[in-house]
Amino acid sequence: MTQTSGRLFDDLAKVMTDVAGTAQGMKNEVDNVMRGKLESVLQDLDVVQREEFEAMKEMLFKVRSENEDLKQRLDALEGK
Repeated sequence: MTQTSGRLFDDLAKVMTDVAGTAQGMKNEVDNVMRGKLESVLQDLDVVQREEFEAMKEMLFKVRSENEDLKQRLDALEGK
């Protein structure tokens, strides 16, 4: 009886390990599918990526600064 119950627990442990591995694999697959769908939806909506947004913001600040400098120079020249 001890061998039978020991084997039963061994088999149960193997089944539980297989179930845990399968669940992890399913989770990974769902994550990949959801990520792909989300990327597809965002691409269809023409949503910009964060890196592109930050680059454009930086360029805008630079252009505004240059515009202010040019305005001051123009005002100084017109004032002469």
